[in-house]
Amino acid sequence: MKFFQRFAYYFVGLIMGLFFVSMVFSGKDTRCNYFPNARVLNDLRNKPFNYSPKATAILAQPWIDTTDIRNCLQYGDVDFDQSNIAVGKGKKYIIEGKTVKNQEITLTITNYSDKAVLEDIAKK
Repeated sequence: MKFFQRFAYYFVGLIMGLFFVSMVFSGKDTRCNYFPNARVLNDLRNKPFNYSPKATAILAQPWIDTTDIRNCLQYGDVDFDQSNIAVGKGKKYIIEGKTVKNQEITLTITNYSDKAVLEDIAKK
């Protein structure tokens, strides 16, 4: 068998394999959350999110908005030294992030099995 024929068989098999792989993975919502920070933030984002009365009062102030909270849950850093503390039936997490105006904030969130509750928002 000549080189051109071997290359043609290889190329046809490669195209068919790529087609099947793309069909298998195209409909799935896959995420690569290998690190603890990404896993915690993804878990908090995917649960119903509630606000405590204290957090609601702070969100009524003009220096912060719910967009800032969403950005912190997307791009923030979890402080594991102060986090993962059992509080009742949930765990407390401290998330550090920034507002749209580039002001550093700290979120205190309690993660329950069925929901996440924003307890406090603090400026740094």
